[in-house]
Amino acid sequence: MTYLNNFWKYKELLAQFVIRDLKVKYRRSVLGYLWSLLNPLLMMIVLVAVFSNIFRFDIPNFPVYLLAGQIMFSFFAEATTLSMSSILNAGSLIKKVYVPKYIFPVSRVFSSFISLLFSLVSILIVMLVTGAPITPTILLFPLPLIYILMFAIGMGLIMSVLAVYFRDMLHLYTVLLSAWMYLTPIFYPINVVPDYVRTVIYSNPMYYYVEAFRDIVLYNRFPDLQTNIACLSFSIVSIVVGAFIFYKNQHKFVLHI
Repeated sequence: MTYLNNFWKYKELLAQFVIRDLKVKYRRSVLGYLWSLLNPLLMMIVLVAVFSNIFRFDIPNFPVYLLAGQIMFSFFAEATTLSMSSILNAGSLIKKVYVPKYIFPVSRVFSSFISLLFSLVSILIVMLVTGAPITPTILLFPLPLIYILMFAIGMGLIMSVLAVYFRDMLHLYTVLLSAWMYLTPIFYPINVVPDYVRTVIYSNPMYYYVEAFRDIVLYNRFPDLQTNIACLSFSIVSIVVGAFIFYKNQHKFVLHI
């Protein structure tokens, strides 16, 4: 309860950090926030042109299938990457005044989440263009977004600690994210991979977040109980482990930044 009260106490500071991150992200950009909409659309066009002609997967409405996975993974990748360097970038401020240190990685996750919300418009546009059915089930879309937000916050806290002690993680994480992306069925169906690879995918948290989001926006159904349990379990474990690791190490950050 003490931690929740502390979080609420500094909510306005957290909001200011989120606003600052968004302003910095789109500073001197002519289109500004429109890039949150255009980036996934342009990437989807390229990937659809490549994969629909080369691999010819039998996936109904492949553009929406691809875009749903791409948006979810892109948010996670951006949020955790920015969180990882947040403590290091705020080193001068941390040494001068007291600021709850968790605000730095958490604000990066929230600013990426706001960009994710903007990019959801691109899915609606593609659904309208491709004639995908839009049913009341789509109103449930916040559920998988809340799941992945919780997961990203926990992972962001962990990555920010690792980067303080192991600077090589700033470079290594890019490689890990690439491997993680290919082990998440973003542009391919899971039934085309061998059984041993499928076993690895089933242990991948991002698989469940992507599938839950696709169930709602593409297949017009509520994610099944197993998917919901997996999403919630990974999210809670991530938050708890991330908060524990961050709390145990935050007092030593000043010695390493």
